[in-house]
Amino acid sequence: MEGLLGTVYDSVTGSPVHMALESAFVALFVYMIVFRKKKSKDDDLELSEEEKDKIISEWNPQPLVPEHMICNERNLSDKIEGKIAKKVLIEGKEYFNMATNNFLNFVGNEKIEAAAKKAIKQYGVGSCGPRSFYGTVDIHLEAEKKIAQFMGVEEAVLYSFGFATIASSIPAYSKRGDIIYADKACNFAIQKALQASRSRIEWFEHNDMSDLERLLKEQQEKDKKNPKKAQEVRKFIIIEGLYAKTADLCPLPRIMELKWKYKVRVFMDESLSFGVVGKRGRALLAFLLTSDYAVWCQVMECFALYSHHPVEGS
Repeated sequence: MEGLLGTVYDSVTGSPVHMALESAFVALFVYMIVFRKKKSKDDDLELSEEEKDKIISEWNPQPLVPEHMICNERNLSDKIEGKIAKKVLIEGKEYFNMATNNFLNFVGNEKIEAAAKKAIKQYGVGSCGPRSFYGTVDIHLEAEKKIAQFMGVEEAVLYSFGFATIASSIPAYSKRGDIIYADKACNFAIQKALQASRSRIEWFEHNDMSDLERLLKEQQEKDKKNPKKAQEVRKFIIIEGLYAKTADLCPLPRIMELKWKYKVRVFMDESLSFGVVGKRGRALLAFLLTSDYAVWCQVMECFALYSHHPVEGS
């Protein structure tokens, strides 16, 4: 007992502020335990059966989506019948389909459809997750090898979701503190990739190489003043081969000149040009010049039946 009193005395005299705080917490704890209000049964609101029936009868539920909406009426006015192929039927009349990415008419091709059904029966629809967690299958590896050979590059990586191809490829390379020079006409997937990268974004006017070089020159002058920091900052130019918003090609030869002159890396999204541009459909890069730059992406769902999306590079 004397030892306990001695300890308390030493605590009070040695650190009175600390002892006062501890005493206050103990007093608050005791107060909450002793004076805590107990819930009374009278506090529960109980309704009679008549009151319940009255409330239920007066309740008028509203539909989650209004039945008469202008957009719904428009959507239901012209129904497309059959597969989303080169030609579609609307109210029995045949129309040429200009609202699809099925440029090569792979959707609706009976031979491709039969091969897809056979593959699904044998392999399923995929691992439904990252291959690092769930593994992969031999036909995916074979497809990557053939795509790389077709494009004349070292490797190709298949993605299972087209939107995520470019949206995840850019943040994998460009991080906080890096600089991205992006065309103002870049598509929505690229825009989300730029947000995810947390890099510094410098927008240049669409296909305006003078504006792009102006930005590169400004950064070059800053790098000369702080060369040590410049060595740690990576720089990227983000473009599309065939722009989804404007339907025009990027001036790739000029971009490659700027790439080597200012020592930047290039990302080119060839989602719309792959399978379309060039004699063999090898996209804009193979159409205009050789593969002497970093990474480019294609989204094969834009022209193919199956939904795998490659990223290639050397």
